[in-house]
Amino acid sequence: MADLKKFAEELVNLTVKEVSELATILKDEYGIEPAAAAAVVAGPAAGGADAAAEQTEFDVILKSAGGSKLAVVKLVKELTGLGLKEAKAAVDAAPAPLKEKVSKDEAEALKAQLEEAGAEVELK
Repeated sequence: MADLKKFAEELVNLTVKEVSELATILKDEYGIEPAAAAAVVAGPAAGGADAAAEQTEFDVILKSAGGSKLAVVKLVKELTGLGLKEAKAAVDAAPAPLKEKVSKDEAEALKAQLEEAGAEVELK
């Protein structure tokens, strides 16, 4: 049981870059979608005086779909759970929020995935 607690502590203390790398490994090697991995890894944030001063909730804003709109629509559909028509409408409405009030790690992971697909994304 102590090993699981140690593992959970390591997951909670991962940096944004490490979370992104973990999501890539889980997707490429094990077939686990990054959105699910980001939600698991993004779990509860470590408390403390610095954490209280930091922004804890972020909005993921899609600024533009970029050159590969179809890939971005498919990814938005996957990441948000929207239907294809709703995902296309969300991409067409850019700049518009895709997800609101998510953790910093989840927001960074979403931003990395969307930018990899060619989208222009902003976190607020």
